[in-house]
Amino acid sequence: MKAFISWLCTAILILQSTLAIRAQNPKGYSLGDVVADFRLRNVDSRQITLADYKDQRGVIVVFMSNHCPFAKAYEDRLINLDRKFATQGYPVLAVMPNDPKAYSDDSFQNMQARSREKNYPFAYAMDETQATAKAFGATRTPEVFVLKQTGGQFIVEYVGTIDDSPQDGSSVQRRYIDEAVSSLLAGKPVQSPITKPIGCAIKWKN
Repeated sequence: MKAFISWLCTAILILQSTLAIRAQNPKGYSLGDVVADFRLRNVDSRQITLADYKDQRGVIVVFMSNHCPFAKAYEDRLINLDRKFATQGYPVLAVMPNDPKAYSDDSFQNMQARSREKNYPFAYAMDETQATAKAFGATRTPEVFVLKQTGGQFIVEYVGTIDDSPQDGSSVQRRYIDEAVSSLLAGKPVQSPITKPIGCAIKWKN
């Protein structure tokens, strides 16, 4: 009987943990889905929305953070992506989804400092409620969603990683974001629309 009770308690704990994870990490957007508007606080303290990008051909939305070594390794590559594609209508929009209580490096003040230090050419906004990350179904930093604007709506065209070398920028063989945006600009379908994001797990609020 004691063994059964112990097994039952373990099973209940596993079930509760699974339900909690599902509640925190909904399915999110899939390819072809329309992304709902959102409102976030940028490092310059302005409120920015997806609707602010209505004059663009699309947006490269990347969930990233200050503390994550994978996100840090991609900073220069993200800056280069923005410099290459912002003028062609696909700017980068970086979103910090973590609970700053988990890592003080991810506080709003440290986001502002990092943006100044690296001279980010793109917006870097805080997802204070984590509602935007949950709506997208983001799970890691960095994780990218390339959105194409069609008829005033933003459609998901790519989900995943930035390239195939998360730690060493000099060893990149496939530049997935570059390929995806270049294809969209040429009016062609994205050849590899889904890849596996590699990075740090998003720190959800309790």
